Amino acid sequence: MVGPSLRQLHAHHAIHQGGLSGAIAKTEEVENLLEAREFEVARQAADHLVEYWETRILSHAEAEEEGFYPEMAVKNPGLQHAVTKLTRDHELLRIIIADIKSMLDEDGLSPEVLQQFHALIVVNAIHSRDEERLLLGESSQ
Repeated sequence: MVGPSLRQLHAHHAIHQGGLSGAIAKTEEVENLLEAREFEVARQAADHLVEYWETRILSHAEAEEEGFYPEMAVKNPGLQHAVTKLTRDHELLRIIIADIKSMLDEDGLSPEVLQQFHALIVVNAIHSRDEERLLLGESSQ
């Protein structure tokens, strides 16, 4: 059963905004540490940022896929295409995280890794906006 916070626009939006603002702040922290030439600490912060994406953002995505999305599709079969697209967004986030982990292991913290962290932010922001509009907007209630 899906908790009420996933079904209510304002509560769901708050979850999305909280996760995104945390990701942005932690990404800025990594960048600031690099600018300060604190390379070891920046690498640790990057590892913590990956962990944040996995435990905060991707765990929310998993909860949506396991309960919220199927519930919405059953309630309104016309939303199945939207659910498929939103699930693909989650998969893109997982792919980017996997790529970041691989890049960090192989080459360490690099400009390319930072680009991927920024890509996560962009994909997540678009996804959240679309999810709120498509599944929780007035037209789906």
